[in-house]
Parts: sequence; C-alpha cells; structure tokens
Amino acid sequence: MVDFPDINPELLPTDGRFGCGPSKVRADQLQALFAPLLMGTSHRAAPVRTVVADLKDGLRTLLNVPDGYEVVLGNGGASAFWDMACACLISSRAAFGSWGAFGAKFALEAERAPHLGTPLIDEAEAGSLVTLAPRDASQGVDAYAYPHNETSTGVTSPVYRVAAPGALTLVDGTSIAGAAPIDLTQVDAYYFSLQKSLGSDGGLWVAILSPAAIERARRVETAPGERWIPQFLSLSAAIDNSARDQTLNTPAVATIIMAQQQVRWLLERGGMDAVATHCAQASSLIYDWASAHPALSPFVAEPAWRSPVTATIEINADVRATDLAAHLRAYGIVDIGAYRGVGANQLRIGTWPSVEIGDVEALLECIDYCLERVL
Repeated sequence: MVDFPDINPELLPTDGRFGCGPSKVRADQLQALFAPLLMGTSHRAAPVRTVVADLKDGLRTLLNVPDGYEVVLGNGGASAFWDMACACLISSRAAFGSWGAFGAKFALEAERAPHLGTPLIDEAEAGSLVTLAPRDASQGVDAYAYPHNETSTGVTSPVYRVAAPGALTLVDGTSIAGAAPIDLTQVDAYYFSLQKSLGSDGGLWVAILSPAAIERARRVETAPGERWIPQFLSLSAAIDNSARDQTLNTPAVATIIMAQQQVRWLLERGGMDAVATHCAQASSLIYDWASAHPALSPFVAEPAWRSPVTATIEINADVRATDLAAHLRAYGIVDIGAYRGVGANQLRIGTWPSVEIGDVEALLECIDYCLERVL
C-alpha cells in the first residue's frame, strides 16, 4: 500500500462532498426543514401540498416542460419507476440501450416481467455508447429506453426520440436532470430521482410524461386480461395524486422540501443555461487536468460523451484509486470512488450544480499533491 503524505489543511476544499450517489445538500435546504407546519404534518393538506405544487411549477420552468406534458411524483425512487414502467408503460416488449449499470438494471426488470416479451438490448462497453434504432414492426417493440446520463460510467447520451410509430421513448434522467438542457418533446417519459442535481435525498421519483405516455398508462391499466398491477405501481394513481399536489402514500416530506428549495435556487442562479454552464466548467476542469497528467486519463475517451456531472478518471500508475480515495476521505474529501465493477482503477467525481468551482480546483490540487509524492 502506498504511503500517501499528510495534506496541508490550506489545500483542502471548503466542502469535500463530491459523491455521485447522494450529492451535496446545501445548508439552506436543510434550514428550510424547520419551517413551521411542514415536517410532521399531513402530506394531503396545506402547507405540504403547496410545497409540492411549487416544486412542480419550478421543474416545469427549469426543464421547459411542453404544454400537455405532466409533472408527476411518486414514492420509491427511479428504481421503483422501472417497475412501474414495466407494469404500465410497456405494453408488449421494449428495446433498451445499455452501457452501464443503470441501463442494464432497467432491462433486467423488463426481462423478469412475466407479462412482457423478452427485451431487445443494444449494449456497449462501459465508457462507450450506442444509439437505439427502430426495430422491425414484427418484433412487437412498443417502448424504447435508455439513460440520458449513465451514472456508473460517466457517459452522457444525446436525447432523441426513436422514430417508431406508436412506440414510447423512455429516458432515465436521474443523474443529470436539472443540470443539462433537454428537449422534452423528444421523449414520452423523462424520469429521475431527487438526490443528484437537485441536491435532495432519496425515496421519490419525478417523471415528465407526454400525453402519449399518460394515454398508454390509462389504456394498459384498464385493459381486460391477467396483468396484475399493484396499486403502488399504478402510474395512473400517481398521475391522479400528482394532479392534487400529493402522492399516493406518505412521501419523504423532507426530500420534497429540499428539492423545492434547490429548484428555486437553480432558477435564481439563472436557470438551465447558467446551471449547465457551471457544471460544464466544473467537469471540464477535471477532464482537462486528467488529459494533461502523465498518470491519469479520462475514462470516457470520446469527449462528446463525457458527462458534465459525473466525471470518471482512470489512474494509469501503480497507485490504487481505492487507497487514494480512502486517504482523501480521512481529510474530509468523500465519495470519489468508482462505481463497483466499472473501470480498472478509477475515480468518479460529482460536479453537481451545488459543487463550487473553487472546491473542484482544490480537490485536484490535493490529488496532485498526493500523487506527486508517491510517483
């Protein structure tokens, strides 16, 4: 094991949270939890419903949601939405783009669903990307799904509609929603959790649904047959409750409050253009630094595919990334390890809207300081 040097406190970031799982939560978001009558009160009454309404309105503005599309909330996180999509949005069979853990997990859920045909999966190696193409009508594909940003690898895909008549396009925006512009007219369901760019906590999902997706859910759920859809997985129930600014079951109210505060903050900072510029600047610092370093390289070779919010870096030297990450954690720089099984010797750094540029610069200086003294 490499004996890393002590780090001068003057080099350290002001805030050392760079995780790509739960992301940095700002102090103002936590302070908002103390507002009277929010925590510990009914989610089916004011003022909690007022907070939900404000969150939905803020997301509509931030993401430029088209007329006719609905902002829908539900319990369980994006993983629960995969099950809901298998229950209510995929009629017969789906095709998937998979180039990391999260695209693969959604495809696996569809493969396990007994009422669906075997999914068709276009795969690419971690660090690369595939683009879904329409399937022959005889294959019965009525939904196409892929990640906008693959959190595990740091690969970002263009957002596009698969031009297949009658089919839905479902896009996982979990780790990039709120940090990059998107043309939502290209998708029928853009779904995400709140613990990434929105700097909140887990336990809830949000989906921006097109009229076609809403119609599909209504039709699938009312069609005669043997498909059992538990109430918890009813997308129609989530749509109806969201229209009343609530969720079917008691939600994590703190998650909603913190997300509402973050969306307000993002809009106050200048909205999507300003936020996207910030994240691109922060991640570019990392990619440029790694490209110029003799012992480092960006994991994603194609610059156009590199994520603005989850920067993945390979260490091409006799230094274990896990040891380096553990050493930095001892100094308050946390959660920069790779996603399990991805990359050979990798760091993964979150450059979310809440992560300050100065802290990214300090992080890179700390890594340089450690590597210069052991290589």
